[in-house]
Amino acid sequence: MDLPIEVSPQEAHAALTGETYLLDVREPWESQERRIAGAVLIPLVELPGRIGELPEDRDLYVYCRVGGRSRRAVDYLRQAGRPRAVNVAGGIDAWEDAGLPVIR
Repeated sequence: MDLPIEVSPQEAHAALTGETYLLDVREPWESQERRIAGAVLIPLVELPGRIGELPEDRDLYVYCRVGGRSRRAVDYLRQAGRPRAVNVAGGIDAWEDAGLPVIR
């Protein structure tokens, strides 16, 4: 099954199971302010050097604050042979606006 390049926060939330991987590409200080439970933090600038840490056999849902950095991360990951990378549209701002849980 081909995954879309981008999904809504609600679609991402519904897809989060033990089989999915949630990647936060924001900076550490942003993650300390608020984050989505279960997310792994790898700042966008570190992603090329840390791509080996990401599972190849799971869907990768990627978020940032408003969706720009995560979209760049998804483009990079797909070009690097990770077709299961998906952007969470609108980032954590849209996630929280949708009433989905965040950790503060």
